Amino acid sequence: MNKIAIFCGSSNGSSIAYKEGAIKLGEELVRRGITLVYGGASVGIMGTVADTVLQAGGQVIGVIPKLLEEREISHKNLTKLITVESMHERKSKMMELADGFIALPGGPGTLEEFFEVFTWSQIGLHQKPCGILNVNHYYDLLISFFDHMNEQQFLQDQYHQMLLVDQEPAGLLEKFANYVPPRVKTYTK
Repeated sequence: MNKIAIFCGSSNGSSIAYKEGAIKLGEELVRRGITLVYGGASVGIMGTVADTVLQAGGQVIGVIPKLLEEREISHKNLTKLITVESMHERKSKMMELADGFIALPGGPGTLEEFFEVFTWSQIGLHQKPCGILNVNHYYDLLISFFDHMNEQQFLQDQYHQMLLVDQEPAGLLEKFANYVPPRVKTYTK
């Protein structure tokens, strides 16, 4: 793993634990020599994880659409900031650059980005790990919903196992290092 894309909020959320989780993840990325790829903002959890990596001497690549460059206050001190035309182009560029994907706490945009790369993996567009850093149990309900999708047979076992989850960055990154992608999705009766 050379580069990991992080999807996360452009706000800090209601608990200091979310910011602390972003800091721990940033520190672990630098400790392992992994470049951060993220949405390019200087605010919220996005800004925290980027600042942490930069302050620890790591590399950060931001990818931000022109539409959000001023709204999300693009980070001016990154190793590299890539400006793209659209949200679709942002996700495509992040998928191209990254060797894996992690969701930190965030809102609908975070989930939309994570679900898209998860689905891309499921249908074979990439074979990169997708994980959730479950900071302060933020994603407990979502993880339960993945279990529900599996129980209701809308998510096959092999794709249910694609969802890598941990409460600690080191544990999640170890799961990434040992990840074996499932075979390409097929439709059977």
